[in-house]
Amino acid sequence: MKKIFVIAFITASITALGLIALSNINKDKADIERPAVLSMTASVEVPEQMTFAGEKITFDRYDKRERIDRELNSFTYFHSTTLLLFKRANRIFPIIEPILKAQGVPDDIKYLAVIESSLDARAVSPARAAGLWQFMPSTGPSYGLEVSSEVDERYHIEKSTVAACKYLKEAYNKYNSWSAATMSYNGGQGRITNALRDQQANNALDLWLVEETTRYYYRMLAIKTVFENPSHYGFIIKSGHLYKPMEFKEVKVSTPIPSLVSFAKEHDVTYSQLKDFNSWLRDTKLTNKSGKTYTILVPMRDDLYYKKGEKYRVHNPKWVID
Repeated sequence: MKKIFVIAFITASITALGLIALSNINKDKADIERPAVLSMTASVEVPEQMTFAGEKITFDRYDKRERIDRELNSFTYFHSTTLLLFKRANRIFPIIEPILKAQGVPDDIKYLAVIESSLDARAVSPARAAGLWQFMPSTGPSYGLEVSSEVDERYHIEKSTVAACKYLKEAYNKYNSWSAATMSYNGGQGRITNALRDQQANNALDLWLVEETTRYYYRMLAIKTVFENPSHYGFIIKSGHLYKPMEFKEVKVSTPIPSLVSFAKEHDVTYSQLKDFNSWLRDTKLTNKSGKTYTILVPMRDDLYYKKGEKYRVHNPKWVID
């Protein structure tokens, strides 16, 4: 009996050791096969073609395909930034789209503002370009914008949009191409004109340019593609996630305002709230020696708050799932 027990013990031990060894082998194999992260990343499919500002572009040529591929994947996986663009667009697009239409500029040009400033009207670049359309201090006045220590209309959404339209129409009339016009918005008309001449090219998309300008156009194409079908690129947005459009009382002033803080209090908003929607006012006062008439936007008090259960306007139903 004792002998049988010993044999059974030895057999069980050998079996256990075998199972442990097999388990270790399987574990090693599993470790090899297991991905380094617990999620998977798929490369975005590149469309065969698309239209931007009425101009058709195909992506069969290597450089065009690889450039749109880079920007599509960038916007798709730069989640927080791209989500923020949708949220801001719900407030900004209703303002700028009617201006583009009135100025005779293609609606797709709104994506230029997305690329320029991420739809942040207070954006300032290291080179001192400012506002939604990123005008330089020296360029703004050439297109009708006042730029001073107290008033800087580069930060004025409506006026800077009109100024951008003036520039782009001027460039389009020069090149007869919206792709060239938009690339000149980044690189300058002189650079595009010289490059077309020196490289003996007829199309701005065939030019060898600095990387920033080359990427610029394809970034617009990519963000338009994502905006037109967000859920396809993994962005699941509900209407309540978007920033709601604001209603304002327009206050026209043609006399000095000694204190914008006091002006804000008189209109039942904080100084911070006044500046949020009038960032073109660059000082704490408005001297206005010329007697020029300015329109200051005062947000309606009810619009300052998000209310539970309230339905907000969605600018583009394609953006949301509800």
